[in-house]
Amino acid sequence: MRIGYFANVVNDGSVDDIVESARTAEVAGYDTYWAPQIFSHDTLTALAVVGREVPRIELGTSVVPTFPRHPLMLAQQCLTVVGAAGGRLCLGIGLSHKMVIENMFGMSFDKPLRHMREYLQVLAPAAREGSVSHDGDVYQVHASIDVKGAQPFPILLAALGTKMLELAGELADGTITWMTGPATLRDHVVPTITEASEAADRPGPRIVAALPMCVTDDVDTARERAATVFKIYGQLPSYRAMLDREGADGPADVAVIGSENEVVERISALAGLGVTDFALVEFSSKGDDAERTRQAMNMLLAR
Repeated sequence: MRIGYFANVVNDGSVDDIVESARTAEVAGYDTYWAPQIFSHDTLTALAVVGREVPRIELGTSVVPTFPRHPLMLAQQCLTVVGAAGGRLCLGIGLSHKMVIENMFGMSFDKPLRHMREYLQVLAPAAREGSVSHDGDVYQVHASIDVKGAQPFPILLAALGTKMLELAGELADGTITWMTGPATLRDHVVPTITEASEAADRPGPRIVAALPMCVTDDVDTARERAATVFKIYGQLPSYRAMLDREGADGPADVAVIGSENEVVERISALAGLGVTDFALVEFSSKGDDAERTRQAMNMLLAR
Protein backbone atom coordinates (compact mmCIF):
# COMPACT_ATOMS: atom_id res chain seq x y z
CA MET A 1 0.00 0.00 0.00
CA ARG A 2 1.39 3.38 -1.01
CA ILE A 3 1.51 6.13 1.59
CA GLY A 4 0.67 9.70 0.64
CA TYR A 5 0.73 13.07 2.35
CA PHE A 6 -2.28 15.37 1.98
CA ALA A 7 -1.10 18.99 1.92
CA ASN A 8 -3.40 21.79 3.01
CA VAL A 9 -0.57 24.27 2.48
CA VAL A 10 -1.99 24.68 -1.03
CA ASN A 11 -4.83 26.61 0.60
CA ASP A 12 -2.93 28.71 3.12
CA GLY A 13 0.67 29.00 1.92
CA SER A 14 2.65 30.55 -0.91
CA VAL A 15 3.92 28.68 -3.96
CA ASP A 16 7.32 28.52 -2.24
CA ASP A 17 5.62 26.96 0.78
CA ILE A 18 3.99 24.34 -1.45
CA VAL A 19 7.32 23.44 -3.04
CA GLU A 20 8.98 23.13 0.37
CA SER A 21 6.11 21.02 1.69
CA ALA A 22 6.38 18.63 -1.26
CA ARG A 23 10.16 18.47 -0.89
CA THR A 24 9.78 17.60 2.80
CA ALA A 25 7.28 14.86 1.96
CA GLU A 26 9.61 13.43 -0.66
CA VAL A 27 12.61 13.41 1.70
CA ALA A 28 10.47 11.70 4.35
CA GLY A 29 9.77 8.90 1.89
CA TYR A 30 6.12 9.47 1.01
CA ASP A 31 5.01 7.96 -2.28
CA THR A 32 2.47 10.64 -3.20
CA TYR A 33 1.84 14.29 -2.46
CA TRP A 34 -1.89 15.08 -2.60
CA ALA A 35 -3.26 18.61 -2.87
CA PRO A 36 -6.85 19.88 -2.91
CA GLN A 37 -8.45 22.34 -5.33
CA ILE A 38 -10.61 24.74 -3.38
CA PHE A 39 -10.45 28.57 -3.39
CA SER A 40 -6.78 29.45 -3.12
CA HIS A 41 -3.99 28.45 -5.51
CA ASP A 42 -4.83 26.66 -8.72
CA THR A 43 -3.50 23.28 -7.69
CA LEU A 44 -2.45 22.00 -11.10
CA THR A 45 -0.44 25.14 -11.78
CA ALA A 46 1.22 24.81 -8.38
CA LEU A 47 2.00 21.13 -9.02
CA ALA A 48 3.64 22.02 -12.34
CA VAL A 49 6.04 24.23 -10.38
CA VAL A 50 6.55 21.49 -7.79
CA GLY A 51 7.25 19.01 -10.57
CA ARG A 52 10.21 21.11 -11.76
CA GLU A 53 11.64 21.50 -8.26
CA VAL A 54 10.93 18.16 -6.56
CA PRO A 55 12.11 15.23 -8.69
CA ARG A 56 10.63 11.95 -7.39
CA ILE A 57 7.33 12.05 -5.55
CA GLU A 58 4.05 11.45 -7.40
CA LEU A 59 1.80 14.52 -7.50
CA GLY A 60 -1.95 14.11 -7.10
CA THR A 61 -5.03 16.31 -7.00
CA SER A 62 -7.76 15.52 -4.51
CA VAL A 63 -9.82 16.71 -6.17
CA VAL A 64 -10.42 19.07 -9.11
CA PRO A 65 -14.15 19.87 -9.45
CA THR A 66 -15.39 19.05 -12.93
CA PHE A 67 -18.31 21.42 -13.50
CA PRO A 68 -16.21 24.64 -13.79
CA ARG A 69 -13.63 23.15 -16.22
CA HIS A 70 -14.22 21.84 -19.73
CA PRO A 71 -12.85 18.27 -19.93
CA LEU A 72 -10.75 18.94 -23.03
CA MET A 73 -9.16 21.98 -21.41
CA LEU A 74 -8.51 19.98 -18.24
CA ALA A 75 -6.80 17.26 -20.30
CA GLN A 76 -4.65 19.92 -21.97
CA GLN A 77 -3.70 21.46 -18.64
CA CYS A 78 -2.88 18.07 -17.10
CA LEU A 79 -0.76 16.98 -20.04
CA THR A 80 1.20 20.20 -19.60
CA VAL A 81 1.71 19.41 -15.90
CA VAL A 82 2.76 15.86 -16.85
CA GLY A 83 5.40 17.28 -19.17
CA ALA A 84 6.66 19.63 -16.47
CA ALA A 85 6.69 16.90 -13.81
CA GLY A 86 8.21 14.08 -15.83
CA GLY A 87 5.04 12.00 -15.97
CA ARG A 88 4.27 12.07 -12.23
CA LEU A 89 0.71 13.44 -12.18
CA CYS A 90 -2.30 11.55 -10.88
CA LEU A 91 -5.48 13.52 -11.60
CA GLY A 92 -8.24 13.20 -9.05
CA ILE A 93 -11.56 14.72 -10.12
CA GLY A 94 -14.96 14.99 -8.49
CA LEU A 95 -18.36 16.61 -8.68
CA SER A 96 -17.82 18.86 -5.64
CA HIS A 97 -21.19 19.56 -3.98
CA LYS A 98 -24.49 21.04 -5.10
CA MET A 99 -24.21 23.98 -2.70
CA VAL A 100 -20.77 24.86 -4.12
CA ILE A 101 -21.61 24.48 -7.81
CA GLU A 102 -25.01 26.20 -7.68
CA ASN A 103 -24.61 28.74 -4.86
CA MET A 104 -20.99 29.78 -5.47
CA PHE A 105 -20.39 29.17 -9.17
CA GLY A 106 -23.97 29.78 -10.27
CA MET A 107 -23.97 26.65 -12.42
CA SER A 108 -26.47 23.82 -12.67
CA PHE A 109 -25.81 20.62 -10.71
CA ASP A 110 -28.48 18.85 -12.74
CA LYS A 111 -28.03 15.11 -13.39
CA PRO A 112 -24.54 14.78 -11.88
CA LEU A 113 -24.10 11.14 -12.92
CA ARG A 114 -24.83 11.98 -16.58
CA HIS A 115 -22.45 14.94 -16.34
CA MET A 116 -19.64 12.80 -14.94
CA ARG A 117 -20.12 9.98 -17.44
CA GLU A 118 -19.84 12.36 -20.39
CA TYR A 119 -17.01 14.25 -18.70
CA LEU A 120 -14.97 11.06 -18.51
CA GLN A 121 -15.96 10.10 -22.05
CA VAL A 122 -14.26 13.30 -23.20
CA LEU A 123 -11.43 13.57 -20.67
CA ALA A 124 -10.18 9.97 -20.78
CA PRO A 125 -9.58 9.64 -24.55
CA ALA A 126 -8.13 13.15 -24.68
CA ALA A 127 -5.70 12.22 -21.91
CA ARG A 128 -4.83 8.76 -23.22
CA GLU A 129 -4.95 9.22 -26.99
CA GLY A 130 -4.82 12.97 -27.60
CA SER A 131 -8.10 13.11 -29.49
CA VAL A 132 -11.80 12.76 -28.83
CA SER A 133 -15.02 12.57 -30.83
CA HIS A 134 -18.06 12.70 -28.61
CA ASP A 135 -21.68 13.73 -29.20
CA GLY A 136 -23.70 13.66 -26.02
CA ASP A 137 -26.39 15.58 -24.20
CA VAL A 138 -23.85 17.58 -22.18
CA TYR A 139 -20.75 17.73 -24.38
CA GLN A 140 -20.21 17.73 -28.14
CA VAL A 141 -16.46 17.60 -28.62
CA HIS A 142 -14.45 16.84 -31.75
CA ALA A 143 -10.84 17.87 -31.23
CA SER A 144 -7.23 16.81 -30.84
CA ILE A 145 -4.48 18.10 -28.58
CA ASP A 146 -0.75 17.59 -28.95
CA VAL A 147 1.37 18.44 -25.91
CA LYS A 148 5.02 17.71 -26.62
CA GLY A 149 6.80 15.77 -23.88
CA ALA A 150 3.58 14.59 -22.24
CA GLN A 151 2.21 11.10 -21.72
CA PRO A 152 -1.08 9.60 -20.51
CA PHE A 153 -1.85 10.11 -16.83
CA PRO A 154 -4.12 8.18 -14.43
CA ILE A 155 -7.55 9.57 -13.63
CA LEU A 156 -9.20 8.88 -10.29
CA LEU A 157 -12.84 9.70 -9.67
CA ALA A 158 -13.91 10.72 -6.18
CA ALA A 159 -16.80 8.29 -5.89
CA LEU A 160 -18.85 7.22 -2.89
CA GLY A 161 -22.32 6.19 -4.07
CA THR A 162 -22.88 2.92 -5.92
CA LYS A 163 -23.53 4.40 -9.38
CA MET A 164 -20.54 6.73 -9.20
CA LEU A 165 -18.27 3.89 -8.04
CA GLU A 166 -19.49 1.77 -10.95
CA LEU A 167 -18.68 4.65 -13.30
CA ALA A 168 -15.21 4.96 -11.77
CA GLY A 169 -14.58 1.27 -12.36
CA GLU A 170 -15.82 1.48 -15.93
CA LEU A 171 -14.16 4.66 -17.19
CA ALA A 172 -11.55 5.85 -14.67
CA ASP A 173 -8.43 4.30 -13.17
CA GLY A 174 -9.70 4.22 -9.61
CA THR A 175 -11.23 6.30 -6.85
CA ILE A 176 -10.36 8.59 -3.96
CA THR A 177 -12.43 8.47 -0.77
CA TRP A 178 -12.66 10.83 2.16
CA MET A 179 -14.37 10.33 5.53
CA THR A 180 -15.04 6.72 4.60
CA GLY A 181 -14.39 4.17 7.33
CA PRO A 182 -12.91 0.67 7.04
CA ALA A 183 -16.19 -1.27 7.09
CA THR A 184 -17.57 0.86 4.27
CA LEU A 185 -14.37 0.50 2.29
CA ARG A 186 -14.48 -3.28 2.76
CA ASP A 187 -18.16 -3.89 2.13
CA HIS A 188 -19.07 -1.13 -0.33
CA VAL A 189 -16.27 0.82 -2.02
CA VAL A 190 -13.78 -1.92 -2.85
CA PRO A 191 -16.20 -4.59 -4.13
CA THR A 192 -18.35 -2.13 -6.10
CA ILE A 193 -15.54 -0.48 -8.04
CA THR A 194 -13.64 -3.75 -8.48
CA GLU A 195 -16.65 -5.57 -9.94
CA ALA A 196 -17.31 -2.67 -12.33
CA SER A 197 -13.67 -2.60 -13.40
CA GLU A 198 -13.67 -6.34 -14.08
CA ALA A 199 -16.92 -6.10 -16.04
CA ALA A 200 -15.36 -3.39 -18.22
CA ASP A 201 -12.21 -5.52 -18.68
CA ARG A 202 -10.06 -2.81 -17.13
CA PRO A 203 -7.03 -3.22 -14.84
CA GLY A 204 -7.60 -3.45 -11.10
CA PRO A 205 -8.59 -0.02 -9.77
CA ARG A 206 -6.44 2.20 -7.61
CA ILE A 207 -8.29 2.88 -4.36
CA VAL A 208 -7.07 5.83 -2.31
CA ALA A 209 -8.43 6.26 1.22
CA ALA A 210 -7.86 9.62 2.88
CA LEU A 211 -8.57 9.98 6.60
CA PRO A 212 -7.69 12.39 9.41
CA MET A 213 -4.91 11.08 11.67
CA CYS A 214 -3.51 12.12 15.04
CA VAL A 215 -1.14 10.33 17.41
CA THR A 216 -1.89 11.34 20.98
CA ASP A 217 -2.39 10.13 24.52
CA ASP A 218 -5.35 12.48 24.92
CA VAL A 219 -7.82 10.71 22.67
CA ASP A 220 -10.88 12.54 23.98
CA THR A 221 -9.42 15.98 23.24
CA ALA A 222 -8.31 14.86 19.79
CA ARG A 223 -11.79 13.52 19.04
CA GLU A 224 -13.32 16.82 20.12
CA ARG A 225 -10.95 18.66 17.81
CA ALA A 226 -11.73 16.32 14.92
CA ALA A 227 -15.45 16.85 15.47
CA THR A 228 -14.91 20.62 15.26
CA VAL A 229 -12.33 20.81 12.45
CA PHE A 230 -14.16 18.36 10.17
CA LYS A 231 -17.73 19.23 11.18
CA ILE A 232 -18.82 20.23 7.67
CA TYR A 233 -18.16 16.71 6.34
CA GLY A 234 -20.80 15.33 8.65
CA GLN A 235 -23.32 17.66 7.00
CA LEU A 236 -22.56 17.34 3.28
CA PRO A 237 -24.87 14.65 1.85
CA SER A 238 -22.28 12.47 0.11
CA TYR A 239 -20.02 12.19 3.15
CA ARG A 240 -22.97 11.92 5.52
CA ALA A 241 -24.15 8.87 3.57
CA MET A 242 -20.77 7.17 4.06
CA LEU A 243 -20.72 8.00 7.78
CA ASP A 244 -24.22 6.56 8.13
CA ARG A 245 -23.18 3.42 6.28
CA GLU A 246 -20.26 3.08 8.71
CA GLY A 247 -22.54 3.60 11.71
CA ALA A 248 -20.57 6.72 12.64
CA ASP A 249 -22.13 9.71 14.37
CA GLY A 250 -19.64 12.09 12.80
CA PRO A 251 -16.13 12.58 11.38
CA ALA A 252 -14.47 11.98 14.76
CA ASP A 253 -15.65 8.37 14.61
CA VAL A 254 -13.66 7.59 11.45
CA ALA A 255 -10.59 9.68 12.30
CA VAL A 256 -7.52 7.56 13.08
CA ILE A 257 -6.62 8.58 16.64
CA GLY A 258 -4.50 6.82 19.26
CA SER A 259 -0.98 5.75 20.11
CA GLU A 260 1.74 5.23 17.52
CA ASN A 261 1.15 1.49 17.40
CA GLU A 262 -2.62 1.84 17.30
CA VAL A 263 -2.70 4.21 14.33
CA VAL A 264 -0.04 2.26 12.45
CA GLU A 265 -2.00 -0.96 12.84
CA ARG A 266 -5.30 0.64 11.83
CA ILE A 267 -3.79 2.15 8.70
CA SER A 268 -1.84 -0.98 7.81
CA ALA A 269 -5.05 -2.99 8.03
CA LEU A 270 -6.54 -0.97 5.15
CA ALA A 271 -4.30 -2.80 2.69
CA GLY A 272 -6.03 -6.04 3.58
CA LEU A 273 -9.36 -4.47 2.63
CA GLY A 274 -8.19 -3.73 -0.92
CA VAL A 275 -7.02 -0.14 -0.37
CA THR A 276 -3.98 0.58 -2.56
CA ASP A 277 -3.10 4.01 -1.14
CA PHE A 278 -3.51 5.77 2.19
CA ALA A 279 -3.44 9.59 2.26
CA LEU A 280 -2.66 11.18 5.62
CA VAL A 281 -4.62 14.27 6.63
CA GLU A 282 -2.74 15.42 9.70
CA PHE A 283 -4.46 17.27 12.53
CA SER A 284 -3.23 17.81 16.07
CA SER A 285 -4.79 18.77 19.38
CA LYS A 286 -1.51 19.42 21.24
CA GLY A 287 1.91 20.72 20.29
CA ASP A 288 3.78 17.42 20.45
CA ASP A 289 1.05 15.42 18.71
CA ALA A 290 2.15 16.61 15.27
CA GLU A 291 5.68 15.30 15.78
CA ARG A 292 4.37 12.00 17.13
CA THR A 293 2.06 11.70 14.14
CA ARG A 294 4.97 12.20 11.77
CA GLN A 295 6.97 9.57 13.66
CA ALA A 296 4.11 7.11 13.29
CA MET A 297 4.07 7.79 9.56
CA ASN A 298 7.79 7.08 9.47
CA MET A 299 6.99 3.68 11.00
CA LEU A 300 4.49 3.07 8.20
CA LEU A 301 6.90 4.22 5.51
CA ALA A 302 9.56 1.86 6.86
CA ARG A 303 7.29 -1.19 6.50
